[in-house]
Amino acid sequence: MGSQEVSSTVDWQGKHVTVAGLGVSGIPAARALHERGALVTVVNDGDDERARAQAAELEALGITVRLGDGATLPPSTELVVTAPGWQPDKPLFLAAAEAGVPVWGDVELAWRLRGTGGRKPAPWLAVTGTNGKTTTVRMLASILQAAGLRTAAVGNIGVSLLDAVLGETEYDVLAVELSSYQLHWAPSLRAHSAAVLNLAPDHLDWHGSMAAYAADKGRVYEGNTVACVYNAADPATEDLVREADVEEGCRAIGFTLGAPGPSQLGVVDGILVDRAFVANRQKQAQELAEVTDVNPPAPHNIANALAAAALARAFGVEPAAVRDGLRAFRPDAHRIEHVADIDEVRYVDDSKATNTHATEASLAAYDSIVWIAGGLAKGATFDELVTGAAKRLRGVVLIGADRALIREALTRHAPEVPVVDLDRTDTGAMSEAVARAAELARPGDTVLLAPACASMDMFTNYNKRGEAFADAVRARADESA
Repeated sequence: MGSQEVSSTVDWQGKHVTVAGLGVSGIPAARALHERGALVTVVNDGDDERARAQAAELEALGITVRLGDGATLPPSTELVVTAPGWQPDKPLFLAAAEAGVPVWGDVELAWRLRGTGGRKPAPWLAVTGTNGKTTTVRMLASILQAAGLRTAAVGNIGVSLLDAVLGETEYDVLAVELSSYQLHWAPSLRAHSAAVLNLAPDHLDWHGSMAAYAADKGRVYEGNTVACVYNAADPATEDLVREADVEEGCRAIGFTLGAPGPSQLGVVDGILVDRAFVANRQKQAQELAEVTDVNPPAPHNIANALAAAALARAFGVEPAAVRDGLRAFRPDAHRIEHVADIDEVRYVDDSKATNTHATEASLAAYDSIVWIAGGLAKGATFDELVTGAAKRLRGVVLIGADRALIREALTRHAPEVPVVDLDRTDTGAMSEAVARAAELARPGDTVLLAPACASMDMFTNYNKRGEAFADAVRARADESA
């Protein structure tokens, strides 16, 4: 099965396929393969009430489900289709490798099945990176929609790629968010154009090393036909472009927060400009939008907008649609979200900043900050983050299980900054954190929740953490009204 072949070239009838994992990707994969005549067995590590309910639905269709045993390769398996989060060193995959059985992810399966029913496959504009993927993909979809194209933001954003390529809607183009996990299991993916937004250490327990993590991110460039978009401020992303095997004529396109050179998009006098997709890029630049059209106009978000614009322009979108799409875009909750202004202090929720790289970008967006941070560090260190942010910090309020790691970095690199260490990990700690931050803040400051840590020590997820912050801020706003 060549990389450009689609489902019509594959005879699924009677093919023994093992689907690893129930959930967002596993269930659509099992259904799609079963509908095409494959003999599907689903294996799943968990055997809880939810898994049993999902298994019952699949078994009613005639699909075999094996709960509580995701380690053993079923006999006669000819292909394994895995949920993206399953680690490559699991016994199931080691057994598959020993037996010569290929392993695909849900993205690979969607790529192979696109074009079902004689429809023309929609090109994919793909986005990956350590941070900013979801925002960039949603910006891209907004721009494509403003251009009058039928599109959807799909993939790691929470919308199944399989549902998108097999559903009733015939798309002109798809805006696809891809994680490093998904790219690891997608060897034949060939995007129209793709972007790697940035690279910072993340998920190293899964990939084994930074080099392996970067290599999986770099897979997004393989076989690109029009543009490989990279971050001029992050040389590692350009290195991945150089290493990629692309189609003849595919171009390297950079984005920068400064003035762009030829074959780049950048910013000049508050204007987003294009010197890549113009007739004479040596001497000409095309205005696309104003910085104020980006919501919010924080530096890292302007970078996201430039990456989205580059992919859209690679697809032939006109400048006016870039502007209109950026103006129409509204960020998801808990992503550098303005909650309220109280006594001339701005309160911002960036609970999605769950690692140091994302928090660094968030802190860079404001001049004087009372920073609320802490949670589960996931092995992170904070010296570099604190060193870079020290001059912006009015004060810090620490919460969560691993707050001591941040406190120690502050002691080393910002000893003059006042620190409130809340020795609490209950959910009610957020109200106290907001109150203590308000005491430290002065008019013109920003109280910023950008934890640099995961949330599960105190909250179900980062959404709940952000909601707790916003609730505490709004309660304070009501009191001061």
